[in-house]
Parts: sequence; structure tokens; C-alpha cells
Amino acid sequence: MTWVYGINTVETLLTVSPERIKEIHLLKGRGNARFKNIEHTAVTQGLSLQYSSIKFLSEKVNGRHQGVIANCVELSPKNEQFIYSLFKDRAEKSFFLMLDGVTDPHNLGACLRSAECAGVDVLIVPRDHAVGLTPIVRKVSCGAADFVPLAVVTNLARTLMRLKQEGMWIVGASEDAPKSIFNQDLTGPVLLVMGSEGKGLRALTRKNCDFFVQIPTFGTLSSLNVSVATGIALYEVVRQRYFLKYE
Repeated sequence: MTWVYGINTVETLLTVSPERIKEIHLLKGRGNARFKNIEHTAVTQGLSLQYSSIKFLSEKVNGRHQGVIANCVELSPKNEQFIYSLFKDRAEKSFFLMLDGVTDPHNLGACLRSAECAGVDVLIVPRDHAVGLTPIVRKVSCGAADFVPLAVVTNLARTLMRLKQEGMWIVGASEDAPKSIFNQDLTGPVLLVMGSEGKGLRALTRKNCDFFVQIPTFGTLSSLNVSVATGIALYEVVRQRYFLKYE
């Protein structure tokens, strides 16, 4: 069991997986429209609903809970076999995202949110030296964590190698890439690989990329935050797939 928090997170959980919720606690005395919506949905579905003090809520979670927390069954992350099966099902429409060692939960949460909005099929992260699906990640993702499958793999390089053999194009984002992402064909089955904060892509990850792209910058700073860069890169794929015929 795990505690999740935040209005968006709990609302999404009530919509997507109410059977996972053991109990919901609302801040006593608060009664805005979104609180009433959570209250109504919980009661309608026969879930345990309690009104608690801010002290109780703050003791249960370490974050800005907005007066709403829920105790729920945590989903197990997906594995490598799920990834390969998904690629087989999606084929030419496959759109995967991999984060090579992102450790900041705020960045992972933001990437999940962008991935959900862009229609990404799965987000892949390594088992070690990376953040997992924590309550902070769920809060920042605004519910996207319940829509985008998160696959945790032991060896990123092995996963990339297998997907390449199956026919997926592996696109690595790198500041030193010779080609802009806006000039690269991204319309086929693509897996976009983003590096970690500060270090970028690891050597073995780079070795298994088909090509590299960079997001051009025109200011004094030479790089973008990984979650911002991920959002831009994902939506270039979206632009090419749905709004532009690549020539």
C-alpha cells in the first residue's frame, strides 16, 4: 500500500482505478467544487471516505497534498517482455520514450505528463540509478502516471538492442549532435532516448542509438532542463506524425 496525494492525482485514480483505493482522507472543513466531486465519486463507488486534520494529512505524506490523500494499492511496473509485446502490437505506430538515469522525481513526473499528452505508448527507465514511481512523481504528473505504462528494465542497452533488431528506430537526444531534431525524419516507429540531468546519455546507451539529434538553443545557456527538452522532442514527433508530411 502507498499514500498518494494531490487533487489531480486522486481524481485520476478515482476515474481510472477506484478498485485500488483503500481509503480517502479530505481536509476537514474544506468544501470547494473539486473536493465535492471527489467526495461524491467516492461515496457513489462505496469507498471509505474520512475527514481529517491538516496535521494528519501532513504526517502521512511528504509534499503539498492540497488537502487530499488516498491510501491505495501500488501497481507493479511493467517489464521488458511488456515492451516487446507492445512494440509487436503497435508496429509502425510505436512511440516509446526512454529516460537514461533521470533521478529528480519532479523531472520524471513532468516527463510522464508530457508523454501522456503526446500519446507515448510506454516510458522506459532503468532499475538502478534512477527515480521510480514515487508519490512526488505521481503528484507532478497530474494523474499521467495512471495512463502511461512505466517499464523498469535491468539493462537499457539490451532493451535498445532488442528493439533495434525488431525494427524500431532509436533516436538519442544529445547537445553535441550534428543534426537538429527539426530536420530529422521521426515518422516511423521511434524510441526517443533522453539523458540524465547533467550527464546526458551514457556510453552504452549512445552505442545503441541509430542517430542523434539536438534541440537548438539561441540564448546564453547551452542546454535545457531534461523535462522541458523531453516535451519539445515529443511534440516534434507529434508534429511530424500528425501535422506535417515529411519530405
